[in-house]
Amino acid sequence: MRIDKYLWCIRAFKTRSLATQHCREGKVLVSEKAVKPSQELKGGEVIRVRKGAVYFEWQVLEFPRSRMAAARVPEFARDITPESQRQKLEEIRAAQRDLIRPVGRPTKRDRRDWEKYFKD
Repeated sequence: MRIDKYLWCIRAFKTRSLATQHCREGKVLVSEKAVKPSQELKGGEVIRVRKGAVYFEWQVLEFPRSRMAAARVPEFARDITPESQRQKLEEIRAAQRDLIRPVGRPTKRDRRDWEKYFKD
């Protein structure tokens, strides 16, 4: 099975064209080598995908016929992403959550909060 199709089937990417684009950009590695989207996979190979600053890793178990439900993904691919990468992802998500709201015209909610604060 082609690597771009496999990554799409196991829900590593939302669309197959995104999987193809990542392969072309050299962000998908099999056996520590960048691969083309048409690269044929074999059972037991380890796939390493870079998304942003985080590297995700999967081990190929079986080949699905088509895209499947997220609950069935562990039957076809084992997630072997290192704990350090998972922590890095969590830190990035936490930093994004803590961003200050953009400056500009206050929302209706902001106005109500200010009214409550200043009435007391």
